[in-house]
Amino acid sequence: MSITRIGVVGTGHLGKIHTKLLKNIKNAELVGIFDIDTARAKEVAEEFGIVNYSSLDDFFDNVDAVSIVATTSAHYEIVKKAFEKNVNVFVEKPITATIEEGEEIVKIAREKGLKLQVGHIERFNPALLSVDSIELNPMFIQTDRLAQFNPRGTDVAVVLDLMIHDIDIILSLIKSEVVDIKANGVAVVSDNIDIANARLEFANGAVANVTASRISQKKMRKMRMFQRDAYISLDFNDGVAEVFRLLEDGSPDMANKISFGEMGVGEKKKMIVYEQPPQKEVNALQHELQLFIDCVNDDTEPVVTGAQGLRALIVAQQILKEIEKSKIV
Repeated sequence: MSITRIGVVGTGHLGKIHTKLLKNIKNAELVGIFDIDTARAKEVAEEFGIVNYSSLDDFFDNVDAVSIVATTSAHYEIVKKAFEKNVNVFVEKPITATIEEGEEIVKIAREKGLKLQVGHIERFNPALLSVDSIELNPMFIQTDRLAQFNPRGTDVAVVLDLMIHDIDIILSLIKSEVVDIKANGVAVVSDNIDIANARLEFANGAVANVTASRISQKKMRKMRMFQRDAYISLDFNDGVAEVFRLLEDGSPDMANKISFGEMGVGEKKKMIVYEQPPQKEVNALQHELQLFIDCVNDDTEPVVTGAQGLRALIVAQQILKEIEKSKIV
């Protein structure tokens, strides 16, 4: 079995979770960590029995891959240095702070044949994974991602902090180009946009209405998808999916599903059926880290590529531009 030597850059709240989970991945060897907060890094290194590197160069000389869990503004420089040392990269979302930075590191990864996976964790949420057997072709998507205020993450707008999760999923589901964006948003308790709404229109006629807030009283992470003969609801908080479909009367797909009645008559009669697909028992973060390790060991394409992470960032930045344009002077 191939083993990938990996380390973690960033030992904050999420970085420590990465460290703990990587320690338990069998085809990975957690070598050590690096953080400019030396006291914090020493504490985490001692807790997990790994090396605390004082130099980023020394760190990269001893690993095959890295998980970067630093602030977004630091992603670009750290990823570039990793690639200079021929180290494969998992970087938390958003891929970089700017589109230009993202374009450059995607180009470098491609030219050097290195892996670049972006940490869009909601791709691995049990709710979304539970509908992987259903052909998804949504023409209208409504998302609501609402969170209670937490100072952590306010260094970027809520579009880059929270909404980008849904942007990434929407772009992975709708196989068409975005042709128009309308958006608005306001800063309420921080210096950046805290609540935002965007309407994305696609070349194939699909539409997505996306809302994100980090100043809500209650948490909500829901996505509702409408497509021909089906309505799919995903609850990312609970990891649960619900599916309502129109099926031909007598269809074998009706087995083990709840019927809510019928529509139409005669040969065109269809039944309205409901199902709750079995919930996948998976730790989303550990699953995506495992898939990153596997892609390095097996030399396969990452599940969420650098190009996909960059596309999500481009749309997010376009939304921020539209919000800026919509402000009342």
